[in-house]
Amino acid sequence: MMRLPVSFRPHAVLAAGSLLLASTLMPSSDAVSADTATEDQSHGQVVHLFWKKEEIYDHNRQTVTLTGGARAQRGDMTVDADTLVGYLRPRQKPAGATDTTDSSSQNGGDDDMELYRVEAFGHVHIYNLEDQGWGDHGLYDVDKGVLLMTGKAMKFTTPRQLMTARDLVEYYPHTRVSIGWGDATVNTNDGKRITADIMQAVELSDAQKAANRARQTAGAQKSKSGNLDRSYGWGHVVIRTERQTATGDRGVYLAGPELARLIGHVHVTQGQNQNNGSQAIVNLKTGVSHMMSGSSNPVQGLIVPNETGK
Repeated sequence: MMRLPVSFRPHAVLAAGSLLLASTLMPSSDAVSADTATEDQSHGQVVHLFWKKEEIYDHNRQTVTLTGGARAQRGDMTVDADTLVGYLRPRQKPAGATDTTDSSSQNGGDDDMELYRVEAFGHVHIYNLEDQGWGDHGLYDVDKGVLLMTGKAMKFTTPRQLMTARDLVEYYPHTRVSIGWGDATVNTNDGKRITADIMQAVELSDAQKAANRARQTAGAQKSKSGNLDRSYGWGHVVIRTERQTATGDRGVYLAGPELARLIGHVHVTQGQNQNNGSQAIVNLKTGVSHMMSGSSNPVQGLIVPNETGK
C-alpha cells in the first residue's frame, strides 16, 4: 500500500474544491495540529474525507482511494460508500492571487494538489439535512456541486416525496433540483404518482419553506406537498390519483395548488370514461379536468352510463 504524501495525511488542509483528509475513522500520530491548519476556501467549501481501512495514493493517475467504508462531506452534503476514489489536480489559484509556490509545486508536486471529483462504489448513500439518495455507483463533481447516481433500486427521497429512476438520477444540492432518467417516478405520501421518461423535481426555496412554516405556526393546515414545489415531465407523462389517470407527451405539476397541465395526445380516464384532447388542466385536489383542443383537433369523449345509479 502506498501512503499519501505528507500534505495529504489526515488533518492536512488544501485549497478547495479543496481536500481535508480527517482522521475520525483512521487516527494518525503525525497529523497536523489544528493550530497550524488553515482553510483556503477560495474555490468553495472544503471537502472532508473519512475512511476505515486503506488509503492508496496513485501518483500517475493522481487519485486517492479510500476503502473499507468511506465518507466525503462538503457543507451539509455527505456521500457514504464502500469505496471512494478522489481525483486530484494541481491547485487552481484564485484570479489575481500572488503566486508564492516553490519550483516543486509549479512542476506538479504532490504537495500542491486539490480534489475536484469523488467517485463512489457500492452501497452509495447521499444525504443532507432533508434529502437522501441510494444507488450502486455515484459521482460527485466538486466544482459544479452536482451528484450523479446509477444502479439497481435507485431512489431519491425528500420529505413526503420519493423519486425513483431506471437509468440515472442527477442531484443539484445548491438549487435542490433532482432529475430522473428512464421510467422516472415521483410518489407523494397522499397517493399521487407522476411518471415520465425524464422527470425534473424542484423543491421549495428556503424563503418558501419559511413562509410555509409561518403559516403553519399561525394555524394554517400543513401542506400535503411537503417540500416539492413543481415537477416537469417529458415523454409518456402519466399522472395518477385515486380516481383519475391522465397521460400526455409532456407536462408540469404544481404541488402547492395541486394542478397539472398536460400537452400533446392527452387522455384523461376515470373508470370507463375517457376524454381526449391536445391539452388538459387537471386539478388533482378536486378531480376535475378541463380539456382543451388544439388548432385542428377537437376534444373527444367517451361516457359510459352508470347503470347501477351510484
